[in-house]
Amino acid sequence: MTDKKQKIVTIGGGSGSFVVLTGLKKYPVDLAAVVTMSDDGGSTGALRDELGVLPPGDVRQCLVALSYSSKTLRELFNYRYGAGGLMGHSFGNIFISTLEKITGGFDTALIEASRILRIKGYVLPVTLKSTRLIASLKNGEKLVGEKNIDCCESNFHDIKKLYLKPQARLNPKIFQFIKEADKIIINPGSLYSSLLPNFLVQGLPEALARSKAKIICVANLMNKDCQTNNFTLNEYISALEKYLGKNIIKYVIYNTEIPEKRLIKKYAEKGEKLMRIEEHPGDLEKMTNIKFLGHKLLSHKVIKADKNDAVAKERSLVRHDSAKLAKIIYNI
Repeated sequence: MTDKKQKIVTIGGGSGSFVVLTGLKKYPVDLAAVVTMSDDGGSTGALRDELGVLPPGDVRQCLVALSYSSKTLRELFNYRYGAGGLMGHSFGNIFISTLEKITGGFDTALIEASRILRIKGYVLPVTLKSTRLIASLKNGEKLVGEKNIDCCESNFHDIKKLYLKPQARLNPKIFQFIKEADKIIINPGSLYSSLLPNFLVQGLPEALARSKAKIICVANLMNKDCQTNNFTLNEYISALEKYLGKNIIKYVIYNTEIPEKRLIKKYAEKGEKLMRIEEHPGDLEKMTNIKFLGHKLLSHKVIKADKNDAVAKERSLVRHDSAKLAKIIYNI
């Protein structure tokens, strides 16, 4: 690599973006995190409904990932109340929503939060419009809201249409970051509830199609029950390309390491299995013109998850090693 400082844009939800950003911020790079804005579950959903604010949860995780403030302040932003009237709420979510009310806008709230947390880079909501995610299935079922899509029991192989209502336009600030980017990373995350909503925002697929950046997808480690049951790596990429467009993704980073049997068993109890990798990934390159990069990417650090955050406990079982991932991305 040259000594030129890389400009990197990441796209995704909260947890996957957190992993990627935590590793990349240690390199000489200019970072901009584009974050999904369709979340309506848990603390975020309650604040949206009660205060009429935009969803703070995913941007909070990105702010903390890029923060160079004290460990205490970062832990404060991720602190989740376990009792009382605030039970289930994250302090950071409440803080960001309150800032939105005080400053009069979500974008100005993030500028203030970024200053307080001393972040490296920018956190950019993919849209500044309040919108909901809707999935229409071939059996006639309609799922309204990210939380209902995320926990549905229907099979998403039968999805007819995924869309936002009302339609949302791309945050204008993002155009310039994409135009100047050397690399654009599609982060790991729940395909239908965390990743694809970004590409439903008017203007983002078109901006990526015009970009001269290397567009890199980090594939998920696990398949999600109902959404990506038994997906192969190729099926996963094909599902992304359906909304993103063909010949946009240039590199795919995927995991070749097998987790411990006890962890595989724990996921299997929820109907979730490892992402299936084709026997000869090299054959995929001939069909797709995508460069597939297989590496051992699992983290073996023991993470003490917040006892008040059931979702975080589940996510902490099998996860990417942020340092390994960042090194691969940086050296492409």
